Amino acid sequence: MGDTFIRHIALLGFEKRFVPSQHYVYIFLVKWQDLSEKVVYRRFTEIYEFHKTLKEMFPIEAGDIKSENRIIPHLPAPRWFDGQRAAESRQGTLTEYCSALMGLPTKISRCPHLLDFFRVRPNDLKLPADSQVKKPETYLMPKDGKNNIADITGPIILQTYRAIADYEKTSGSEMALASGDVVDVVEKSESGWWFCQMKTKRGWVPASYLEPLDSPDEAEDPEPNYAGEPYVTIKAYIAALEDEVSLEEGETIEVIHKLLDGWWVIRKDDVTGYFPSMYLQKAGQDVAQAQRQIKSRGAPPRRSSIRNAHSIHQRSRKRLSQDAYRRNSVRFLQQRRRLGGPGPQSAWSPLSEEQPQPQSDRAKPQPAVPPRPSADLILNRCSESTKRKLAPAV
Repeated sequence: MGDTFIRHIALLGFEKRFVPSQHYVYIFLVKWQDLSEKVVYRRFTEIYEFHKTLKEMFPIEAGDIKSENRIIPHLPAPRWFDGQRAAESRQGTLTEYCSALMGLPTKISRCPHLLDFFRVRPNDLKLPADSQVKKPETYLMPKDGKNNIADITGPIILQTYRAIADYEKTSGSEMALASGDVVDVVEKSESGWWFCQMKTKRGWVPASYLEPLDSPDEAEDPEPNYAGEPYVTIKAYIAALEDEVSLEEGETIEVIHKLLDGWWVIRKDDVTGYFPSMYLQKAGQDVAQAQRQIKSRGAPPRRSSIRNAHSIHQRSRKRLSQDAYRRNSVRFLQQRRRLGGPGPQSAWSPLSEEQPQPQSDRAKPQPAVPPRPSADLILNRCSESTKRKLAPAV
């Protein structure tokens, strides 16, 4: 098995809690050596006590003997009164602190004190009871990782989804579902695995098993980009359905539609089809980390492969057919070749090829303006009140 250690610690955000009294806890996603991912919650006072103990354990590295020897990162002490503004502004500091911890020598970054502090505790698995009057408010970090207080204007209302079928988890980091379960989505990964919570459970769930409560369609699904983004396959895949594409490892393709369920539409020459996004990496980037993620969790199942799926919506999810993708892709490529440039044509739209353009040089006929009626005709047809108003003028 090897030694236990932490690969990475990411700060997701913080929660404002009200039981037993108002306080704030920070949400960390801890990735371990076995590629498992755990979410833990810690108060800043706990983090600071951990920091002080770490300095006592390694006085040389803490700079207590010679300040120039310090490599353990600094962490400001808690304030007498910690409000929401302090909790928000501390996120950048904690992100840098955790990153620095992971870069320390292994005798520190893998010491029992650090590993025990970030292990899952019983309280991390205990969610607020349904009977609780005021539930926690969740504030998530911006996607770009920058800590800008102006970006955090209020509590983030976690999106609620419903399970369309039973799902049996295949690893400890996943969460089992029963058809009809309602979950809150904490994080939507491009891989098609979403981190969800439900009552006393948390874990990763395939997005294909979830549907929005108000509509079957995903409002966040982007529009197709027929210019394409270059990607490289980091694992071979054999198509299981007719609308999928089989590729070997190391092939270069173009992604033309990134769908939230983790099954992207790709283009290889003039062929288009679905391919698992987990098996793709942007061209020119290191593939080692992505390949480690594949070992811990495979590609999520597609919606079409789910048996006994039951949706609460009468109409099905809107999806383009592969024939539509292929036609629009061919039209785009033909137009790009005519223009003589390989770059993306942002102004192109499939509608521009399918709909006739209005002729601007054809003048529209102007409506005829009827002549103004005479004063006598107006007096004959108007009401008595209007007659009294018009009488002096006539």
